[in-house]
Amino acid sequence: MMFKKSRYTAFLEYETGPVKPEHALFHVIPVPLERSVSYGTGTGRGPAAILRSSQALELYDGHSVPARYGIHTKKALSCRGPIESVISSIARSVGESADSESIPVILGGEHTVSLGALEALFQRHQSLGYIQFDAHADLRDSYEGDRFSHACVMKRVVDRKIPLVQIGVRSLSPDEIHTREHYAVSHVDDHELASTGIPEGLVPDGFPETVYITFDVDALSPALMPSTGTPEPGGLDWHTSMALLEKAITGRKVAGFDVVELAPLKGLHAPDYTCARLVYNIMGIITRISSLSPNQNRFFRTAS
Repeated sequence: MMFKKSRYTAFLEYETGPVKPEHALFHVIPVPLERSVSYGTGTGRGPAAILRSSQALELYDGHSVPARYGIHTKKALSCRGPIESVISSIARSVGESADSESIPVILGGEHTVSLGALEALFQRHQSLGYIQFDAHADLRDSYEGDRFSHACVMKRVVDRKIPLVQIGVRSLSPDEIHTREHYAVSHVDDHELASTGIPEGLVPDGFPETVYITFDVDALSPALMPSTGTPEPGGLDWHTSMALLEKAITGRKVAGFDVVELAPLKGLHAPDYTCARLVYNIMGIITRISSLSPNQNRFFRTAS
């Protein structure tokens, strides 16, 4: 079954066939960036693994059929050359999708790919908030001499004075604790979720209505997601992750999202499929409970 599906390269293409960009609410952008990984390797293979595994997804996500809004997959971006050029390339692709009222969906690659979305969406929204699911705070100003390291992504976000909510963090440095305090970063860490559950005020009052969701898969428990470069004990289970996403997204406009840091392990397919299901479920949550504009609702098709 999987062998027959291997020739399909777009997200869920086996079920939907090719979808033109003008007919799709979601524009999937594969970015196989692997540059500053600091422990395990393999993030460059992540996007292709997600696309390959997506062919095994069912169209019904348990609540709805998000594919009815259309899913178009762009050609994978080149990650050669200086990191600034790669970020600019991501920003151009994200910007093109955003300008067409579609929602860009970046498949990483290491977490640095989020900076491309930052560059594009910061210019297009007067008020934008970031909601980060992650095992790590990623608030270092520099790591191993690199300000564009995957460990510094959220520091570049707060440097722009963009409000940030961190969910599921369970590993951070003393300097990152200071950065959280300095920038008033809202956070619900893993130990809090484990001890008291999901808080009523997951996202603080006054947080921007328009948000970007960045989901580093190491936020998940290593039992569920062993295929990542920097696993941490603890972590989110599947149902808690879905409940957190629903609570964070409800009533908000999602400008875009990414799923990053999958590092596929040979012979272990479940984590790849889990990431594909995560991407599709986030699409489903967006189409069910976020604030879609009339222009975005036009993508809905009554037949799949």
